[in-house]
Amino acid sequence: MALSSLPITFFSLLLLTHHQLAHAESTQPPYACHAESSTTSYAFCNRNLLISQRAKDLVSRLTLDEKLAQLVNSAPSIPRLGIPSYQWWSEALHGVADAGFGIRFNGTIKSATSFPQVILTAASFDSNLWYQISKEARAVYNAGQAQGMTFWAPNINIFRDPRWGRGQETAGEDPMVNAKYAVAYVRGLQGDSFEGGKLGERLQASACCKHFTAYDLDNWKGLDRFVFDARVTMQDMADTYQPPFQSCIQQGRSSGIMCAYNRVNGVPNCADFNLLTKTARKQWNFYGYITSDCGAVDIIHEKQGYAKTAEDAVADVLRAGMDVECGSYLTKHAKSAVLQKKVPISQIDRALQNLFSIRMRLGLFDGNPAKLTFGSIGPDQVCSKQNLQLALDAARNGIVLLKNTDSLLPLPKTNPSLAVIGPNANASSPVVLGNYYGRPCKLVTLLQGFQHYAKDTIYHPGCSDGTQCASAEINQAVEVAKKVDYVVLVMGLDQSQERESHDREQLELPGKQQELINSVAKASKRPVILVLLCGGPVDITSAKFDNKIGGILWAGYPGELGGVALAQIIFGDHNPGGRLPITWYPKDFIRVPMTDMRMRADPASGYPGRTYRFYTGPKVYEFGYGLSYSKYSYEFISATQNNLHINQSSTHLMVENSETIRYKLVSELGEETCQSMSVSVTLGVTNHGSMVGKHPVLLFMKQAKQRNGNPVKQLVGFQSVKLDAGEKAQLGFELSPCEHLSKANEAGLKVIEEGFYFLLVGDEEYPINVTV
Repeated sequence: MALSSLPITFFSLLLLTHHQLAHAESTQPPYACHAESSTTSYAFCNRNLLISQRAKDLVSRLTLDEKLAQLVNSAPSIPRLGIPSYQWWSEALHGVADAGFGIRFNGTIKSATSFPQVILTAASFDSNLWYQISKEARAVYNAGQAQGMTFWAPNINIFRDPRWGRGQETAGEDPMVNAKYAVAYVRGLQGDSFEGGKLGERLQASACCKHFTAYDLDNWKGLDRFVFDARVTMQDMADTYQPPFQSCIQQGRSSGIMCAYNRVNGVPNCADFNLLTKTARKQWNFYGYITSDCGAVDIIHEKQGYAKTAEDAVADVLRAGMDVECGSYLTKHAKSAVLQKKVPISQIDRALQNLFSIRMRLGLFDGNPAKLTFGSIGPDQVCSKQNLQLALDAARNGIVLLKNTDSLLPLPKTNPSLAVIGPNANASSPVVLGNYYGRPCKLVTLLQGFQHYAKDTIYHPGCSDGTQCASAEINQAVEVAKKVDYVVLVMGLDQSQERESHDREQLELPGKQQELINSVAKASKRPVILVLLCGGPVDITSAKFDNKIGGILWAGYPGELGGVALAQIIFGDHNPGGRLPITWYPKDFIRVPMTDMRMRADPASGYPGRTYRFYTGPKVYEFGYGLSYSKYSYEFISATQNNLHINQSSTHLMVENSETIRYKLVSELGEETCQSMSVSVTLGVTNHGSMVGKHPVLLFMKQAKQRNGNPVKQLVGFQSVKLDAGEKAQLGFELSPCEHLSKANEAGLKVIEEGFYFLLVGDEEYPINVTV
């Protein structure tokens, strides 16, 4: 069944429903500076003034009590100035959601497109796709169903440890991928162009990069994020934890940042002046607002004991540069902090000017928003055919084919008899959507997707209690498997196993899932297909080497059209091309304490390091792994230079294992010098298969001589290219030695070491020699 025919009935139904909704009565969205209001004479309503001037004027008109009331996420109205209430907390992690307080699906718009969970979308390695998935936010506000347009996404923390319950929300373990995801998502949500640079002061909606910083532990063996003190070296901070946030601010121009619950090297993130003000605002030129995570202020005193009193906690966060609290601690304690002279009014005014500047940039103080730049974005752009197609593309371009012995896949489209077995086989919304999801437009379960192709489909859950699978109906599942031509096992995790506030303690499949897999595979007529729904990796080594398991696919949490996407791949109407954005570790990795934040391996103590960049132990599957129904080949066609001589600035020396290493400090080279050394690389890619394919090309770099603390290899570029059967294409990559050939030293400074480097794509290598 072809793509064009499979979803046509589904799309037609949606378009009809959507047409009816679009003509329902709409509610006027809230805004200030009404044309008929007396406040239009005030400077804060004057659109000809700079936003900074307007915000300063507004704040100057507020009483102390009015000021303090605005410092929390549920900001009340100020009737005497015609200012409506505002809700800072809205969610749009993978589609507009009613998970926060700001969005309501109770009017013209009943739902919004629910895209795949971020970890699966990231597996497409397609920045253009990432840019497009955040477009529905303004429409919900225009329909009068939003109390705010500040969306607390994306989550760009590094998926450092495979047990992390929120790793599913991120773009994976690589800093560059997270950085590129951040930039694409933020530009799309805020109304900038894909390339950037077209965003003025006006915002289509406001993005917020979170959780700043080094946050990737929720609750592991009783230790929770509220008290965890992440001990992070300057080296790891510089080249792992901070780059996504720096890119989010400098390239993405995000208008929001969220400071995280945890402490870093003893200091709570939300009370860290060096982090929020010195780094974000002064070094990276952040222009926006900073919110706490929800409840992150009270824990500074109540749980962490960093502040001696509640008033000290309030003073600490405002002094550090936080502008608004998600919670009510400031409501309770800010006034007493002011009266005790622990908080100067100037810090409150600064916070308010940042907050009202965002609301003004959103056009909420410019009169009727329906008559403004983004006023024409209506309900017809929510659950639209275009966005549903995008959700389908994101799922099928992210799903990763891990095994395909003897080309078992794709299955024949001859209406075979099919058994779909497993606790995730008939997965409902909470499973296929991951977390932070809204109400999907029209959920298609995995079972429904298979039934489009195989009318004779038998379903059996296999486990009596969902993915926990403490009790399994193995004998019944085996009997079902014996009767059919093909068996698809749909196993894995769900939010009971991995979620916010809950990290895993094991990397194996839960309960009796593995026993169920083995028994069904042994009884089946042909090798079975194993599908895994999960955000974090699981150790499926036994399935990887089991001859009775012919195909394995990782489908993450594939969103509302995941059922269509998976069926299209398994029955050959789509060529899989996703590649893993995370390393899949063996089960013994749990011996490594989750609390150990070190990225680099320590051979002396047996510490194996983390992520593909530094991990030295065995892997189940490596970062970037992914098969296809096509075979692709690569060749390095050209590079503008392969000998780089850097003679600007001073040359520094260091000695390691009796070897003297010459290097340059990137900070001493300057931007102009860095740009002059850029290398343009042209790669050839060929699809040798018989199907069209969307293929991510990953370009890595490694040093010829491995040294302590240097990455094993490092991703320096990626592109997704669509190739017809037999088609060849050329891709261009621009590499900056200052960015792509540098590493962070122990002081957290970027350095370029003298020596040979190799660019890697597939099995191909290209040498570059650097002399200093």
